[in-house]
Amino acid sequence: MPLSRQKKEQLVESYQEGLAAAPHVFLLDFRGISVPQVTELRRRIRDVGGTYAVVKNRLVLRAIDGKVLEELKAEFEGPTAVAFSNDDPVSLAKTLTEYAKEVPALEFKTSLVEGQPVDAQKVREIASLPSREELITKLVYLLQSPITSFVRTLGALPRQFVVVLDQIRQQKEGSE
Repeated sequence: MPLSRQKKEQLVESYQEGLAAAPHVFLLDFRGISVPQVTELRRRIRDVGGTYAVVKNRLVLRAIDGKVLEELKAEFEGPTAVAFSNDDPVSLAKTLTEYAKEVPALEFKTSLVEGQPVDAQKVREIASLPSREELITKLVYLLQSPITSFVRTLGALPRQFVVVLDQIRQQKEGSE
């Protein structure tokens, strides 16, 4: 069933608002994936703050004209699905690579991370990086560690002073 002109214009507009504006985009070949598998993939991508869409190549090429994503226009051939996010590319890459291990029919075509084209092999490397939350946790721990040590040291000084005073008191009581 062919799309009406109005529906095509709506699709181009939605691609411009979401896909063309996203800094992190992963192009996927989804041939051989069943509907329940795609549903599960959509759920996982949504859980990490991303969006998954099967796109019409001709319409998406209109939407990305003049945008950063235009560098990948040669990859919009054949069945193309797009996973994109405005947030953390590492979480999305991890989700996609984990799912590609479970469902080998899902293949990476290419991607765009922080506005830079990245090939499929590099996506696997990105997926091996710690997530943004893990990095923040490590940073907070590293920043907190010297402060904690300093506070313990400051707390030890009065305690040691009290111990010395107590020993002096015991000596004086013992000498009397």
